[in-house]
Amino acid sequence: MQAAQIEQRWEQYVRHHDPAVRDQLILQYAPLVKYVVGRMVVSLPGLLNNEDILSYGTIGLIQAVDRFDPRQGVKFETYAIRRIRGAILDAIRSLHPVSRDANRRAREIEHAYDDLVQRLGRLPSDEEVSEHLGLTVEELQQRVADATATILSLDSPLGEEDEHLTLLDQLADDSLPGVAEQVERDDLYRHLVAAIRALSERDRLVITLYYYEELTLKEISEVLGVSTSRVSQLHAAAVMKLRAALRAALAVV
Repeated sequence: MQAAQIEQRWEQYVRHHDPAVRDQLILQYAPLVKYVVGRMVVSLPGLLNNEDILSYGTIGLIQAVDRFDPRQGVKFETYAIRRIRGAILDAIRSLHPVSRDANRRAREIEHAYDDLVQRLGRLPSDEEVSEHLGLTVEELQQRVADATATILSLDSPLGEEDEHLTLLDQLADDSLPGVAEQVERDDLYRHLVAAIRALSERDRLVITLYYYEELTLKEISEVLGVSTSRVSQLHAAAVMKLRAALRAALAVV
């Protein structure tokens, strides 16, 4: 469907709230749900099957269609992906009995990365992080794996104090920014590139394949020759390192 036809359909729905047009929009954007599910770092065997996750994602898509205002100048896909992911995560958190504990442990690991980046002036190794937390490397890796349902991607909030500041929000180009905003965005982009370069070769490869090549976790596991759950763990750890490096960089700007 051409862009003009899509725009016309949205205008028709916003003006009249026609249920038939609403159904057309939901069907038109339904592939977004599978895209989000394929890109999410979710490893909860036995808790939710793929059909359950797709169902919750579809609920998020429906909410996005109902609440989207095209006059705001934001692409529907950008808005809907957040809604879809949020609906899935809400379902996971409501069903997962250890989600609160996983969140706490995730924060502990993030704080450990923050402390070590400040102290060492570089990204710490797994051995250094595990020693800082009083864990073995295997225990650290397991905690990172447990946290993959909460530490999802670079568009998670960058810090606890500002829940609205995310890396991808700052780097996205949904509208033309002002000069000050563009300078801030360019500066954050520069820090992000430096942080990615500081990653190990394996972590850098995972980030590149996931965010730039847009491979799914399963596809990355085939490239690396490891399990999907291991890729999920590597991704979560790499994101933690990047977020810690960027928080440290932004703190001294």
